Amino acid sequence: GVEASEAAASNDGSDREDLLNLQAEGNDLVFGIGFLFAEPITNAAKAHPDTNFAIVDTTIEDAPPNIAMLVFSEQEGSFLVGVAAAMKTQTNKVGFIGGVNIPLIQRFQAGFEAGVKAVNPDIEIVAQYLTEPPDFSGFNDPAAGKVVGQSMYEGGADIVYHAAGGSGSGLFNAAKEYSEANGTKVWAIGVDSDQYNTAGTDVQDYILTSMLKRVDVAVFNTIKDEVEGNFTPGVHVFDLSVDGVGYSTSGGFVDDIAPQIEDFKAKIISGEIVVPDTPS
Repeated sequence: GVEASEAAASNDGSDREDLLNLQAEGNDLVFGIGFLFAEPITNAAKAHPDTNFAIVDTTIEDAPPNIAMLVFSEQEGSFLVGVAAAMKTQTNKVGFIGGVNIPLIQRFQAGFEAGVKAVNPDIEIVAQYLTEPPDFSGFNDPAAGKVVGQSMYEGGADIVYHAAGGSGSGLFNAAKEYSEANGTKVWAIGVDSDQYNTAGTDVQDYILTSMLKRVDVAVFNTIKDEVEGNFTPGVHVFDLSVDGVGYSTSGGFVDDIAPQIEDFKAKIISGEIVVPDTPS
């Protein structure tokens, strides 16, 4: 079996490096989850050359030789939920909300837009970011997510996809409130995990699908490699071909269009479709 321990950084993140160093004292493999760990994990890996490290969601230039970097083809999963949005929209207008305007989140936007346009190039897409770096509060501001979502629904979009972390809960509430107030049905699309299963039951009926980012697959594979003596540093990309990304079907709202989504998925895996990672 594998023994695991867990620690969470303080709200301001100032203790990330200390936590990594502490974990490195008694563990063979230490994970840092999120791009904000890039500098702390680099320093910790240099200080503990006999411990292996893995970081999720970012690559590090000139990384020490004991760091595995686990990244995802977010654009590919986002393409598939873009296909779903294009096939389900009744208004031919959809939206994208990004938490913070950084290259990582632009990949979600790029894939979503490409998926929409692959189905119907005439659909209008509106996109808005909640904050610009170095302000990262856009990932944890449900009130802002709700305001922007509301404005997109009021402007005629009937499906909005978010890549905005905790701010997404505000979008779900906006979808519910707008639908109830107007006697209509608008949808939200979740991100990273199957948000139908993690959001409140009161908003489940408004979550069309979610773009799945299988951090669990990436972490499991890395632990398996470590246990088997096959830990490999460097960049590891988890894309559609290895189920590193995907889309959820909870609620059954996309069951009727699943065959078409699967067709696009197969074309991406085969290389027939190459999904852009920067917005057009």
